[in-house]
Amino acid sequence: MQVEAPRLTRPARKRAARLKVIVVMPAYNAAATLEATYRAIEARYIDEIILVDDCSNDETVDIAARLQLHLVRHSKNLGYGGNQKTCYREALRRGANIVVMLHPDGQYDPALLPELIRPIAEGRADAVLGSRFLIPGSARRGGMPLHRFAANRFLTFWENLVLRQRLSEYHTGYRAYSRAFLENVPFLRNSNSFCFDTEILVQAAVFRQRLVEIPIATRYFPGASSASLGQCVIYGLMTLVTLVKFLLHRWRLYSSKLFIPLRVIGE
Repeated sequence: MQVEAPRLTRPARKRAARLKVIVVMPAYNAAATLEATYRAIEARYIDEIILVDDCSNDETVDIAARLQLHLVRHSKNLGYGGNQKTCYREALRRGANIVVMLHPDGQYDPALLPELIRPIAEGRADAVLGSRFLIPGSARRGGMPLHRFAANRFLTFWENLVLRQRLSEYHTGYRAYSRAFLENVPFLRNSNSFCFDTEILVQAAVFRQRLVEIPIATRYFPGASSASLGQCVIYGLMTLVTLVKFLLHRWRLYSSKLFIPLRVIGE
C-alpha cells in the first residue's frame, strides 16, 4: 500500500522556511540502497543531509561522498544507538531546528518527509513518529513478518500501559525531533544498541514531550537491512528491562540517569 505524500500547509511552509531541517542517515553497509533513498528525497523541504557511517565494509562511504552528503565516519562500529548519538550531535552542531532520521535502506518512504516535519513546524509536537499501524492491516500487507508483527503488538501494549500513552507503535525508525527535544532529553546516556529507540521514547514520556504519529506504509523487501532474530530477541528483552527501570524510578526504588534531567547532573 502506498500512502499519498501530503504537502505542508501555507502557514507551515512559511514557518518551515525559517527553520533549518536536517535529515540524518545512520548507515551501516547501505551501498545497495543509499543512492535510491537519496534520490527520492525532495530537496525543497530540507537544508542538509548528514550520513554517519558506522564503519561499513562496503561502498557506503564512496557513494555518500559522490552524492556530496555531509559525511561523518566512525573509526569503529558503535552500534545503531551509538550511530544515532553522532547523528543528533552533528545535526545540532550544524544548527538544525528539526532533525529527521531516515534510514538509507529504503524501508521508509522519503516522500512522507514533509508530513513528519509539519507538526513540529506548526508548533504542535516535539517529536513525530511514522507509524506502520495507523492504517489497519498496512503492516502485514507491506510484508512485515508475523513474528515481528506479534512482537511489536506485545511490546507496544506494555509500553502504552506502563507509560500511560496511546501510541499505535513505538518501534518505527522513521522519526523527527525538534531541536528543543534533543536538547532536553538526555539521549547521550542511552544504549548504543537498538534499545536506543525505546529509551528515547520512554524519556519523551518522562520529560512530557509532545508526540504525534503520522501513517506510513510498511516496506519490507530483499536487500533492505534488518536485525537478526537474535538481535530482535535481545531488543525485546531490553525494552522490557527499560520499562522496569522506568517503573522503579517512578516508584523511587531505583534512580536511573536515563530519567534525570540534564540540569540536575550538570551535563
